[in-house]
Amino acid sequence: MSASASRPTTVTPPPSDRTKVRRLPERGRYDRATIDAILDSALIGHVGYVIDGQPFVTPTSVWRQGDRLYWHGSSASRMLRATMDDVPVCVTVTLLDALVLARSGFDHSIDYRCVMVLGTARAVDDPDEQLESLRIFMERLYPGRWDLLRPVTRQELKATTVLWTTISEASAKLRVDGPHDEPGDETWPAWGGLIPVETRLGVPEGDGFVPDGMPTPLVSARIFPA
Repeated sequence: MSASASRPTTVTPPPSDRTKVRRLPERGRYDRATIDAILDSALIGHVGYVIDGQPFVTPTSVWRQGDRLYWHGSSASRMLRATMDDVPVCVTVTLLDALVLARSGFDHSIDYRCVMVLGTARAVDDPDEQLESLRIFMERLYPGRWDLLRPVTRQELKATTVLWTTISEASAKLRVDGPHDEPGDETWPAWGGLIPVETRLGVPEGDGFVPDGMPTPLVSARIFPA
């Protein structure tokens, strides 16, 4: 469980009726501290949009800059081309914290933190702003790496589209409750409790061009805890 899961001393109301958590509303959170903490700990988001009446949901890397949520990809991407002109989007991220095992199948669950952002997608048109956004994205994952890399070429920048939407209409939903057995089930002879889930890095494997003694890159401890 993250520290961001603790209940705030003041309750922030939902920014809009359509972001209000209706199923188990006590799990809903609308304060920016909670929302930002979840977004800043996530690597992958899912962008929902509609093309010709058909809903699509595309996974992609996301990152936050202040009050904006960004994502990027190839300029040839159908998802990016379809959503770059003020098209309504729904972007979600989910962090899985634990498997919850109870003594009945009905009461099994998971502990999680998730965020849903509603807005319209806008493209970053200014090349300098686009380059800065990509730098922030890279530095968020690999602190200090941007300045070590070959500079981005004009052609690479042209082949990349960066989109963003504001985080003004967003909600978080958290389950941090642990196991809940039905009254009397506690004595049933089955294991109950939590199995924590964590995302961790494996052993780095350099390619054949890495010189001997070169240190491995730093990786974000917030996204990938040690």
